[in-house]
Amino acid sequence: MQIENKQLKEFLLDSNLLEDKVIEENFIEADKAKKKLGDLLVEKKLINEIELRKLYSYILGIPFVNLEKEMIAPDILQIIPEPIAKKYNIVSFEKDGKNLKVAMKNPEDLQTIDFIRKKTGLKIIPCLTSEESIKAALRQYEKSLKAEFGDIISADSEEASVNAEEENDLEKIAQDLPIIRIVDTLIKHAILQSASDIHIEPDEKEVRVRYRIDGILHDAMTLPRQVNDGLVARIKVLSNLKLDEHRLPQDGRFKIEKDGYKISFRVSLLPVFEGEKIVMRLLDETSKGLTLEKMGLMGDALEIVHRGIKRPNGMILVTGPTGSGKTTTLYTAMDILNTPEVNISTVEDPIEYRMMRVNQTQINPKINMTFASALRALLRQDPDIIMVGEIRDGETMQIAIEAAMTGHLVLSTLHTNSAAATLPRLLDMGAEAFLIASTVNVIIGQRLVRKLCNECKTAYTLSEKEVKALSDVFDMDKILAMLKTAPEMKGFINEKSTWKNINFYKPKGCDQCSNEGYHGRMGIYEVLEMNEEMGKLITSNASSDVLEEKARANGMRTMAEDGFIKAVQGITSIEEVMRVTKE
Repeated sequence: MQIENKQLKEFLLDSNLLEDKVIEENFIEADKAKKKLGDLLVEKKLINEIELRKLYSYILGIPFVNLEKEMIAPDILQIIPEPIAKKYNIVSFEKDGKNLKVAMKNPEDLQTIDFIRKKTGLKIIPCLTSEESIKAALRQYEKSLKAEFGDIISADSEEASVNAEEENDLEKIAQDLPIIRIVDTLIKHAILQSASDIHIEPDEKEVRVRYRIDGILHDAMTLPRQVNDGLVARIKVLSNLKLDEHRLPQDGRFKIEKDGYKISFRVSLLPVFEGEKIVMRLLDETSKGLTLEKMGLMGDALEIVHRGIKRPNGMILVTGPTGSGKTTTLYTAMDILNTPEVNISTVEDPIEYRMMRVNQTQINPKINMTFASALRALLRQDPDIIMVGEIRDGETMQIAIEAAMTGHLVLSTLHTNSAAATLPRLLDMGAEAFLIASTVNVIIGQRLVRKLCNECKTAYTLSEKEVKALSDVFDMDKILAMLKTAPEMKGFINEKSTWKNINFYKPKGCDQCSNEGYHGRMGIYEVLEMNEEMGKLITSNASSDVLEEKARANGMRTMAEDGFIKAVQGITSIEEVMRVTKE
């Protein structure tokens, strides 16, 4: 768009969006660097893209539209075919008689407007929109293709079944066009729904496909039993695994780069009674870097974690069951620590994400490359920060503690139910109590809860019956007292609040969240900071209950309490907190 920097500067000065001094400084900087003033301001996060686009629309006298949360009717969307929409970043979103409203990033592109006019025979009314808005609208093409995907799957399944009966050569079946299309469709569908895992499970008469979305498994589709061999062979070919091995588990990886996304797939094959079960973990390598705040850490807990990871030595332990986001927390902490001045090394099984400037080692028990042997070798590599994927045995734990004592910062995970239970667990594994007391800095206990959909969540208050039922699971009086003093609750509740007048939220379901009522996930945490008092309790072999009591007296919030804060804030529901804490 031909909007001069000077023109934008004048409008910014009139709009009072920024201070005059800031506008002038950036105008001079943009001129020197021969950059667009708008791009520079967005880059520096002085204004967001939507504000900038609204300014452009005002300058150009063209309406602005934001389609991020709009559902476009499939028949209107399809007026401009998907390939053209993607190529020219133009989407039709409203039709009134012979008038067609289109959203585009550059409404001065008269050539494209003329091309669409000739193609559709309609009068085109261009509207300005943002990058994210166009992306959201383009994703709706794929959503409208879901029904079509179903047709492809059923048609290709029949063809693949016939071909599979005719051929016994696994390699040929894997290269079969219907099989390739089915696998591509399953993957595309999973990416579209933001699934974290794809499960392909053979039964006696069919193959069941399920997607894990926001931590919950959902049935996606069923396929004829005959296509199973072809599916397995195709995924083995993609993952570079042995085609003729059906009796042993196999692990592999492959990557897909397409339409701006880069997804890494971690593949696990396991022999089951009816064949081989496949689980594919989807790892989005283009996802924007997480921060501890975005993950759900807040207030004192966040400060304690930041303080712990900034220390030059000691141990940071993250604890929780499988799938509770422990590795993500460790990667986020490493991302904060990842500067050119330090040497970060990891020992993992498996390596989840590739990180720049981090030396990542994959363990391989077959050749005796265990956590313990890899960690021992790694200590001779002059590391400053060490990440051990998981402390599984006494030997690994002993080396990790020694590393923490000798001037290294060690990050690791452990499977325990709470932060306080981690300390007795280390003693059970053979660690000396005084060593635990002097090396452990912080223990983070965590679970993942689903976030309520902002578009359809509905407010309600607890009835007496509900409060009584919750009292059987949680100490409701303690939680209410904590909520009244929590800084995060300012504006949500006050000193006089009771359970009868505190708002909670429940899921309803709408188009934005595929009628689930939830969209995305967030952590709930308990963060235990080691101090002298805790150290004395450990050396006197105190139980996890006593340790938890002392930690709470020192200001630690339990996961349930953190969950209630997020439930009152409208981030999640009480049902979700109960589901994951299972008190």
